Amino acid sequence: MERVERFQIRGVPGLVQRVSFDGRIVDYWSPQTPTHHLLIAHDGQNVFDRRTATHRSTWQMAQSAIRVSERLGITPPAIIGVFHSSSDKNPLGRILDLAPQDPYQNGIPTPRDMNISIAPEQLQGNRYLEQITDRIAPTISKELGINLAEANTAIIGSSMGGLASLYALGKRPDFFGTCLALSTHWPVGGNALVDALINALPVPGTHKIWMSYGTKGHDASYGPFQKYADQKMLEAGWRKNHDFTARQFEKSGHNEKSWAKYLDQPMRFWLEN
Repeated sequence: MERVERFQIRGVPGLVQRVSFDGRIVDYWSPQTPTHHLLIAHDGQNVFDRRTATHRSTWQMAQSAIRVSERLGITPPAIIGVFHSSSDKNPLGRILDLAPQDPYQNGIPTPRDMNISIAPEQLQGNRYLEQITDRIAPTISKELGINLAEANTAIIGSSMGGLASLYALGKRPDFFGTCLALSTHWPVGGNALVDALINALPVPGTHKIWMSYGTKGHDASYGPFQKYADQKMLEAGWRKNHDFTARQFEKSGHNEKSWAKYLDQPMRFWLEN
C-alpha cells in the first residue's frame, strides 16, 4: 500500500486517506473512536472527493454515515472507497471490474446496451473482488484496528456497482453481511442476469439486501427488471422490509446527487440492527 495524499472534506472530522494498491486508488475514512462497522464502496472516486467525482458531485457518504449513526446512537462505520480502473489507456476498465464475471462467462451475453464489444474472457470482476477482500480491506482494517472476522461489513454500489455488490455478496457471503445496491443496472443482462445473481445469493437468514431505483434517466427502464428481482427474492425466502428492501424513488435519477439525497435510508437499513 503506497500513500498518495490526505485531505479534509466539509462536515467530517479527521482526514480522508488516499492510497494506491499496485495502481488502484483507494480512499478511506474512519471515525476517531473504534468502530466495528465497515462499508466498502465501488466507484470510490465519487465517495468523498469532489475533485475526482463525476460532475464534481459525491455521495457525501461519510456525512450520511455520521448523521445516521448519531440518530442510532452508535459509532459511525469506517468507509473504504475503491476506484475503478478506467483511464484514457483503459476506457473499459470500469465495466471490466464491475460486470459480474461468472454469469457472463456462463452464457449471459456481455453488456449489450452500450456501443462496445467485450468478450467474456476479458472480464476482471473476480480479480477485482479478490483484491478488495484479500488485500485492500485486510490491509486498511489492520491499520484502523478493525477485526474483519467480527466486523459488520457491507458493500455498496450504484448502476454497474449495484450489480457488482450483489455479485460480491453471492461470491463472498462469509465476508459481506449486507449488500446495498442502488440503481442496479439490470438492462445489461435482463432477467437472465437477475436469475443468475439472485440464485447465487446465500440462503436467507443471516444477510441483508437493499435494492432501489429512480424514475428518471437510465433508472426509468429499471422497473420491470426490479419487480422481477423482487419476486425472485420473495420466492427464495427473503422477507421484504425485514432482511430485504426494494424501493422506488420518484423523480430520482441516475447520478451521485440523486443517490446522495436518499443514502440515509439504505445506510440506516444496514446500521440499525
